[in-house]
Amino acid sequence: MNLEQLTSFVEVAATGHFTKAAASLHLAQPSLSRQISTLEKELGAELFHRAHGHISLTAAGETLLPTARRMLANAEAVRRDMDELAGLRRGRIRLGATPTLCVSLVAEAISGFHHEHPGIELELVEKGSRELIESLGTGGLDLALITRTLDLGAQMPRLDLQEVLGEDLVVIDAADSHRLSGRDRITLAEVADLPQVLFHHGYDLREATSAAFESAGLSPNVVVEGAEMDAVLRFVERGIGVAIVPAMVLVDRPRLTSAQLVDPSLSRTVSLAERADVRATRAASAMEETILATARAMASEDTGLAAHVRLAG
Repeated sequence: MNLEQLTSFVEVAATGHFTKAAASLHLAQPSLSRQISTLEKELGAELFHRAHGHISLTAAGETLLPTARRMLANAEAVRRDMDELAGLRRGRIRLGATPTLCVSLVAEAISGFHHEHPGIELELVEKGSRELIESLGTGGLDLALITRTLDLGAQMPRLDLQEVLGEDLVVIDAADSHRLSGRDRITLAEVADLPQVLFHHGYDLREATSAAFESAGLSPNVVVEGAEMDAVLRFVERGIGVAIVPAMVLVDRPRLTSAQLVDPSLSRTVSLAERADVRATRAASAMEETILATARAMASEDTGLAAHVRLAG
């Protein structure tokens, strides 16, 4: 039994799917399957029920899961202690963020951090806010940038939540399109009549905008849906439709134009989350400082986002 096998086992248990687990771990599926098979042979018990593509834990798997998580957490603690001895010359940070933040605040922060601390290994986990909170709870992340406050439930660990930024949602269109006609404000009812590119269901941003349309009794004119952030921006740049996005994604996007969404205006709060019961490493503390400095820079007049992005508090 080794840590790679246990990591694969825990990931399959978390995703309920071999293909998704392999993608998350950056492994070929046959390699992951061999690791699970070898682990089962070593333990003398099947860990998963495999029926018609549906994966679920056996009794043996249910028994192993909490132990496997503890063993991986202990191994990570050892790694953290060794990294501390090396100061900021080497180490590892596991940073989680929502997809919309990965193309804006996180990209800028990581660029600055890597320049200052090139010896620190960065692992970026891109998921929705709820999944990131769960990963923090199981020890899978050191820090997470989330975009809403959630009902964590009694089973979740105590978290330190630090509000970083307040950010408006804006309507974007191709710079050479005439749909926004040079206007700087637009109502939700007017947006509903325009062809729209929508994110996939389950995306934090999609849920927020869908709730706004439903509350106003409006049905958006959808031309494309189910996309990720990079695809949404590319589709809009090519004139396929408009989209509602966080203002920060407009940085270095000269092929896009935007209008402030009013009646109602929509905004979100970006918060930095970490475990309250786990001592932060020096590397994680340095990353936190970099994120806060990057947030201050993005809220400044120099970026042109001051009207839409503001420091929290």
